[in-house]
Amino acid sequence: MRILLFLATNAAILVLISLTFRLLGIDGLLEQSGGMDMQALLVMSAVIGFGGAFISLFLSKWMAKRSMGVRLIEHPASAEEHWLLETVRQQAQRAGIQMPEVGIFDSPDPNAFATGWNRNAALVAVSTGLLRGMNRDEVEAVLGHEVSHVANGDMVTLTLIQGVVNTFVVFLARLFGHFVDRVVLKNENGHGIGYFVATIVAELVLAVLASVIVMWFSRRREFRADIGGAELAGRQKMIAALQRLQAAHEPQALPDEMAAFGISGNRSQGWKRLFMSHPPLDERIRALQQAG
Repeated sequence: MRILLFLATNAAILVLISLTFRLLGIDGLLEQSGGMDMQALLVMSAVIGFGGAFISLFLSKWMAKRSMGVRLIEHPASAEEHWLLETVRQQAQRAGIQMPEVGIFDSPDPNAFATGWNRNAALVAVSTGLLRGMNRDEVEAVLGHEVSHVANGDMVTLTLIQGVVNTFVVFLARLFGHFVDRVVLKNENGHGIGYFVATIVAELVLAVLASVIVMWFSRRREFRADIGGAELAGRQKMIAALQRLQAAHEPQALPDEMAAFGISGNRSQGWKRLFMSHPPLDERIRALQQAG
């Protein structure tokens, strides 16, 4: 969930900064005698790319609270809430980070996420569905997984990766727009409509390709967070939590003759895997079992 929110916010900010630069005429300053100042273009691309990524990072916790309707546990109103706070507190101390904010959001699905602009100003939130569908050992493991994301600095590292790919998206899109404008349309009087249309189309296409890189990185970090959760809560608890999630999210496969009519296919196969933020649960379970 934190990955999807981060990517959506980043994309919106990236487009906004790009449009602002165009309206201010900064794009036009890149032209010099019919060509483009490549050094200036790279600097501008980095400003747009990293600017969008870091702004979305700083907004990540606020966006998560608003979009998911997270209710922070400031004064525990039940034994369950008190247990949640105390569990996260103990795990944070063991992981060497400051106490994150802890919250609950209303969702029937078992889910949880952690976000925040640095490891000492984070938010850990769990769904009502997770609390209803898992026992305390399993919830403890899920919390350990999320605390590990925070301790590993995954959001900051993701931001740096996103900033790099954003920079190349902006840089290559403008090169493509310049090529279309000057070589294909043979426009010699400054950038015309062909440049702007080609740039926008290229940004959209390249952004999709760039997300493959970010998703690959995200999948690697999930394996590492699973190991961290196992260290904080216990390996068997972490495996049990993943198996519980598997039962909730991945129903048994249909017979081959009926598979085409099923509502859910094998998410670990084909090109769709490139856009998965999390590895298939069976791979994560197997990785933990083999780690022991």
